[in-house]
Amino acid sequence: MASKQSQPIGIELAKRRLITEEDIERALEYQKEHPGKKLGDIINILNLCDANKLIVAIGEILNEKAILLKESDIKINVPDYISLDIAKKNKAIPFDIESGKIKVCFADTSNARAIDTIRLLLLNKGLIMEKYITFETNIEEILDSLEGVASENINTNRDITGLVDSIIKTAMEKRASDIHFEPMEDNLRVRYRIDGGLVTAVNIDKEKQAQIIGRLKAISNMHQEKQESQDGRIIIYPDYNIRVSSQRNVYGEKFVLRLLKKNAGIKQIYDLGFPNDEQLVKDSFHKKNSITIIAAPTGEGKTTTLYSVIDMLNRPDINITTIEDPVEIRIEGLNQIEIDSRTSFSDSLRTVLRQDPDIILVGEIRDRETAEIAMQSGQTGHYVLSTIHTINSVEVITRLRKMGISNYDIASTLSTSISQRLVRKVCPYCASEREFTEQEKNIMNAIAQKYNINLDFTNKKTYQTVGCEKCNHTGYYDRIAIYEILLINDNIKQLIINNASSIEIRMEALKENYKPLVVDGLYKVLEGKTTLEEINSKLVIY
Repeated sequence: MASKQSQPIGIELAKRRLITEEDIERALEYQKEHPGKKLGDIINILNLCDANKLIVAIGEILNEKAILLKESDIKINVPDYISLDIAKKNKAIPFDIESGKIKVCFADTSNARAIDTIRLLLLNKGLIMEKYITFETNIEEILDSLEGVASENINTNRDITGLVDSIIKTAMEKRASDIHFEPMEDNLRVRYRIDGGLVTAVNIDKEKQAQIIGRLKAISNMHQEKQESQDGRIIIYPDYNIRVSSQRNVYGEKFVLRLLKKNAGIKQIYDLGFPNDEQLVKDSFHKKNSITIIAAPTGEGKTTTLYSVIDMLNRPDINITTIEDPVEIRIEGLNQIEIDSRTSFSDSLRTVLRQDPDIILVGEIRDRETAEIAMQSGQTGHYVLSTIHTINSVEVITRLRKMGISNYDIASTLSTSISQRLVRKVCPYCASEREFTEQEKNIMNAIAQKYNINLDFTNKKTYQTVGCEKCNHTGYYDRIAIYEILLINDNIKQLIINNASSIEIRMEALKENYKPLVVDGLYKVLEGKTTLEEINSKLVIY
């Protein structure tokens, strides 16, 4: 609820004899534990007043049209007008159309940004928005319900074998990277990860949970009776290699299926989002006697970038060997090794060094032993490519230090450190072109000034995400990487040897050609590939 009235909303409601002073005190105590909740919503949650009378009174106090929104009040197909992603973000839901006006409920009518976002989206569709207020919980429940039927291809009335098959095939059709089977208190929730975000596909009756879990174990080659964590694989789908992981929670066994498409095409490095600069690519990857490390949190596309680089470097006159967990894409001409429960990256790397390699790809540096062998490989004439989990390219140095690698070894062997994040691309099928707002320009220019770059907004447009069937009503389709590249020059090598902090190294790098992730993000916003809002969701820049 919003609160633009002259007196606190609790007092206004008490004046109308809808609640008592004791009710207000109880609501305020609840608010201390849930600071994000508005008082009107709390009074409704605690059932301190008739919900219909309460929302009507709040509407009168705020001088807003009010409705106790129910699912039966939704007279339109919401995703036809705004994506469910945008609806959730702005806590708003359109529910009816009448004479060219579309009625939209908001949880907070004082949120000017949310209201302007929805108004502009609907205006682009030729509709005038009529604003209403309702409880936030009502909006959340309705949107969850709509999200739950988003995958219409899933028929829950099928037998268990057909149901599981339907869930998996629908995930493939919708470009999901993962499927989550999540036991809840009252149901089994199935969610898909699409373009980095989780969306609810279907909620299945609790009574089917045991059978579905049994089916998943059977096709994953897992032990049926065992309820501890297990790993398995599903190989019954010819175009996919599906990795399966199980983990017990308080309501049963949760399963996550990672969908890896076989023979997936390898994108060119520029198509992934790497800066279109041939010299920079050469400086970053065409190396000998060194190691290049790509850093990012889990799920940010590190392996995809590695594959692209290896594919670029692959020639008949060099020996490239990869050590992976697992081998996600098979590339002709490479010697690809998949580690298993009996081997490790470090064990395999020792063996590979006796196989006369020119280039070695190590899927991930996880421990000191692997890091030491990778560094030694780089020092003895090989070019090593690998990944590491850390937040940015400068912190790769800190991470290696914490693993026990000496400053000398880091300075003499690390040639390039790259960090990346994946951001969603504007859906080309439904996005609506618009001008940058002054607020957006101010935010972007402030960041540009901080890093001594100039942004030219001349003839540049951005996009309002809308949502359609192609993008699962999110407004975004596929993802692109934003990068920061740290080339380890002589000045930085000396700082590493002198045990300089990451802050000192970063300050020196900024004097060179190093630009942090946010800068590449701004360039991609200017190019119309993504939105400032999406960059902010990844990097929190405003």
